[in-house]
Amino acid sequence: MNHLHITPKRYFPFLTAILFFTLFWGYSQKPQEAKPPNIVFMIADDWSYPHAGAYGDAVVRTPTFDGLAKNGAVFENAYCAAPSCSPSRASILLGKYPHQLESAGNLWSVIPSKFTNWMRLLEDYGYHTGKSRKGWGPGDFEAGGYTHNPAGKDYDNFKAFLEARENNRPFAYWFGSQDPHRDYETNAGAKTGMDVNRVSVPEFLPDVSCVRNDILDYYYEVERFDRECGNIIAKLQREGLLENTLIVMTSDNGMPFPRAKANLYDYGTRMPLAMYWKGHIEGGLRIMEFVNFVDFAPTFVEAAGLPRQAEFSGNSLLPLFDTEAAKAGRDIVFLERERHANVRKGNLSYPSRAVRTHEYLYIRNFEPDRWPAGDPTVHQSVGQYGDVDNSITKYLIMQGKGNSEKEAYYELAFGKRPEEELYILENDPYNLRNEANNPKYASVLNLLRKHLTGWMENTGDLRAKELRTNYWDEVLYTPTYQMENKDISAEIQAYKQLVRDGGGFKEVQCLDP
Repeated sequence: MNHLHITPKRYFPFLTAILFFTLFWGYSQKPQEAKPPNIVFMIADDWSYPHAGAYGDAVVRTPTFDGLAKNGAVFENAYCAAPSCSPSRASILLGKYPHQLESAGNLWSVIPSKFTNWMRLLEDYGYHTGKSRKGWGPGDFEAGGYTHNPAGKDYDNFKAFLEARENNRPFAYWFGSQDPHRDYETNAGAKTGMDVNRVSVPEFLPDVSCVRNDILDYYYEVERFDRECGNIIAKLQREGLLENTLIVMTSDNGMPFPRAKANLYDYGTRMPLAMYWKGHIEGGLRIMEFVNFVDFAPTFVEAAGLPRQAEFSGNSLLPLFDTEAAKAGRDIVFLERERHANVRKGNLSYPSRAVRTHEYLYIRNFEPDRWPAGDPTVHQSVGQYGDVDNSITKYLIMQGKGNSEKEAYYELAFGKRPEEELYILENDPYNLRNEANNPKYASVLNLLRKHLTGWMENTGDLRAKELRTNYWDEVLYTPTYQMENKDISAEIQAYKQLVRDGGGFKEVQCLDP
């Protein structure tokens, strides 16, 4: 067998990061004169709550996020507007719910330039603006009237962005990592020294070693995102810019695992979020109120000193940082999804809306006869059940179809769902037991229905008037890729996991029962 040995070099980057942030967060500069703040927005691609040290995860190492949480604010109930890259990022930039953004409510479509964009607004106000790597997308922004990505002109990195700034103008910078989006380098997490036996597996996934190893590879990319964000903050410090910079670190949607990303359950929509702004956010603040990512646009506009834009659907987060301010109205959040990938014959979406409170999650599925994860055989994208990214975890769950001991995971991930779902969160934090038909919760169900209907009507949702509108089914979908049915047995056979063997590792096949 092949044996791989851990060397001290594998641990050095993490020890260095921890030492750096211990020193960095204790560092203080002289306060600068009041002026519009710089804004640094750092967004991961497919990172779920609660996978950060600040939330109690004992395996993944996130010193940058944890430092922001310790010296700023960390949010316990932050939610993306939609659990899909493009509509989530559109809602962040445009401050409106995806269903209010026409074609931008879908993945791989067109984002219209007619909507107010906070990044463009700040540029008009005199800010130096730009982005590195993934901004809005994937999709076609030029067809919508943009000359560059809606998140800003592209720069190779933060250093190049700062060098292009003139006259010490305030700046707004968007850093969009592709981590922890799949594909993963198998065993990358194990090679860094993370222990597969310490992973906490969400209960909607089978708790077997190959799934744990897959989660370690996800953690590896979360850690890489954290380090890159740390480099940006270190640059701010070296340039004397930290003290007047509002920093946000978050994700666009949930982890790329079955029943997470592209789903309205918590692991698809509940996001890590930390914010730092010296002198404006009290260190160590833990915010329990509900936040939707449509709130970012009005927050940044207010922080910059601009008038509120009436067309924004969200509300500024700045009052949450005033411990004396009333925080009423943030005990509920609304969520949605339309078409993610083109994975159903006819290019059909899987339309759903949801309302989440501290106690309940209510989901309305408008087309329950459609497959929520995509058709069982490939249509145009990502193989069978194509709304779920391909992975060893997906393959193991697919293999469980027809097996009495494994069928439950298959049904949770890929089975059809009823028109209504209701989850009682105190007893069911992983959203596994649908209580919509339980008479005990009839009054709760009726109240949440009213809340959801009222929100849809008030925000001009097409589905408030026409529940089964085909608008988002007919919106452009641009790519074709991965158009093949995977040989599940072959994929599982080919997967080689590293397991500890004395001072190193040995390579074994995925032999989980």
